Amino acid sequence: MSVRVAIVGRPNVGKSTLFNRLVGQRLALVDDRPGVTRDRREGEGRIGALTFTVVDTAGFEDATDNSLEARMRRQTEAAIREADLILFMIDARSGVTPLDEQFGQLLRRADKPVHLVANKAEGRAADAGLLEAYSLGLGEPVPLSAEHGLGLSDLHDIILDMVEARQAEEETQEEDFTLSMPETEVDIDPDDESVARWDPTRALNLAIVGRPNVGKSTLINTLVGEDRLLTGPEAGITRDSIMVPWHWHDREIRLVDTAGMRRRAKVQEKLEKLAVSDSLRSIQYAEIVVLMIDATQPFEKQDLQLADLVEREGRGLVIAINKWDLVKDKNAVLADLREACERLLPQLRGVPLVTLSGLRGTNIPKLMQAVLDIERRWNTRISTARLNRWLSAMTEGHPPPAVAGRRLKIRYATQVKSRPPTFVIFCSRPDALPKSYLRYLTNGLRDTFDMPGTPIRIWVRAGDNPYVKGDKKR
Repeated sequence: MSVRVAIVGRPNVGKSTLFNRLVGQRLALVDDRPGVTRDRREGEGRIGALTFTVVDTAGFEDATDNSLEARMRRQTEAAIREADLILFMIDARSGVTPLDEQFGQLLRRADKPVHLVANKAEGRAADAGLLEAYSLGLGEPVPLSAEHGLGLSDLHDIILDMVEARQAEEETQEEDFTLSMPETEVDIDPDDESVARWDPTRALNLAIVGRPNVGKSTLINTLVGEDRLLTGPEAGITRDSIMVPWHWHDREIRLVDTAGMRRRAKVQEKLEKLAVSDSLRSIQYAEIVVLMIDATQPFEKQDLQLADLVEREGRGLVIAINKWDLVKDKNAVLADLREACERLLPQLRGVPLVTLSGLRGTNIPKLMQAVLDIERRWNTRISTARLNRWLSAMTEGHPPPAVAGRRLKIRYATQVKSRPPTFVIFCSRPDALPKSYLRYLTNGLRDTFDMPGTPIRIWVRAGDNPYVKGDKKR
């Protein structure tokens, strides 16, 4: 089991910078203003050959009500409870503040190993702060520069000691368990589906996207069964794209919560631009995307643009109509939504539309079944023989149009990849084949091979059937 290391401290001391340094990539958003991080984010940290789980947290605030700051504090307290080792970070240049002292008192009561880390310790300006750090009563501070990578060797030794202690503890527990177990033999039937079906490497990357305040984080909290992500009535709470591991029956799912995306013209601040860019990268990273839409304000322009973006990126899409519990005439509204979806998103004809309440947890099985169905269609492979029988029937039923008095001849098709399904069609004059005819073929693929709502790519190339000798262009 990996050692879990939480980085905690007041706002703007450099926690996210250290997190990014340890995971080796820019996962957490970093900005000069305090309070950028709101949710706790996990990643695989590495110092040399040493690996561990590292957790970035929101800045500690002195708030205990139900305000946004108080809810952020509760996320940090949850990270402390779950951690094996705590790195308490202060700003060596600013010295010890009253909030540092208050946080230090809380950590002393946490009954967890705590190590004091003095960040921004490069240069002589940090000397006074390093001496002042002893007043917190947490031992000798570790001088560090997260931005420049100084002091990581000391962190390596601290974390390595914890790893070795955990290993020794687990070995002792295994010995005690072996001594207490009776000598019995257990046979496992290799044909037992409950054993053979499980594949721990078969994870699905599932991103949840949508406009601000449509309920993305609430849905993920409902799925995982805990308040893993920060939620509330305020729009735009989520800033980072947070990956949350989860299991649905026998599948490992990597849920990715994203920041709400508004129209580009409304995105002015640098921090929001960074958050939106992070969300766009999450769509590219995902395999399947759930686009959440507010049932009380469905299919606004930004919803359509997000759906089109997912299609252009070639990801599988499921549309989730959230807050369905607020709709009164459900049958009439659902019929209107289906009609609007087919009319406004013709490039994704047949995309699954699932109504749900993320807050109440209704229709979650239906949503996940739609996700797994789209994943299967997204991975569709069609044999060349079946594909060309289909192509022959399509061209006979509706031949390609004549252009400049010359009939186009479609000769052959083959699938070159899946994820999304991608096909190459060879014809006599690819540049003259109308887009309307390509849409006809795309819709035919969807209908014939059960791929509704799946992005489909068709590339047109000049040439003869490469598998038929003597076939010449006419």
